[in-house]
Amino acid sequence: MTRLHLPKPELVASDVDGTLIDHDERVTPRTKAAVGAVVADGVPFVLATGRPPRWVHPVIDGLGFAPLCVCGNGAVVYDSAADRVLISRTLDVETLAWLADVAERALPGCGLATERVGESAHDAVTPQFVSTPSYEHAWLNPDDTAVARTEVIDTPAIKMLIRLVGARSGEMRAALAAEVGDAVDITYSTDNGLIELSAPGVTKASGLAAVAERLGVAPASAVAFGDMPNDVPMLSMVGHGVAMGNAHPEALAAADEVTETNADDGVALVLERWWS
Repeated sequence: MTRLHLPKPELVASDVDGTLIDHDERVTPRTKAAVGAVVADGVPFVLATGRPPRWVHPVIDGLGFAPLCVCGNGAVVYDSAADRVLISRTLDVETLAWLADVAERALPGCGLATERVGESAHDAVTPQFVSTPSYEHAWLNPDDTAVARTEVIDTPAIKMLIRLVGARSGEMRAALAAEVGDAVDITYSTDNGLIELSAPGVTKASGLAAVAERLGVAPASAVAFGDMPNDVPMLSMVGHGVAMGNAHPEALAAADEVTETNADDGVALVLERWWS
């Protein structure tokens, strides 16, 4: 359903991969201009991504300004201008150990990884991404540190990643959800055999709600863009949720509107209704 004659949003939030950036991982000139017009009008623009803080800076460079960012599927609120983590919600060590056991039983042959966060994007106090030797990446991750299984789960983490090569992420989520119930939040941002686990209630919606409260904006006055199941809570929470033309069926079902694909400046096309 498309809502026509919407009032100008008081906050704009956008997913990154498959949404804001094109297939070459670039912010196109048209999208940069559209987002720039939002910011010039005094309306906050927020990135809401599964990426950790250390992976958002190429996108920030493409935008030409440093926004507040919801990272790690909502587990982190990051001030990119100050390079400071404002909020983080983690899975504790006991929960990580339990999840590792359950995952390996429910998804035989899977590899495990955990994502951690410090006080800044590149905090070097501990390795920020660690994985078991059996973990095969779904995408390039040059800062990975392969360690023993015990070391993957010995430090609180903003999320656990479970990888099973050749599997479908939706099927993995269903299999694990049957074992863990609502003890964690399970989502995915690619259907290529990778699911991501966060503390219960941690989603892009919870992260964006924290940002909206900080900015004094009601979520009902916001517009958000996304393309994958990890965007569904955010698309459902805001006043107007927009799915990309390339979106997963779950995101399409949750959205109020479907725009063009990320390769066709779908975000810009919607923003230009109010800012052009």
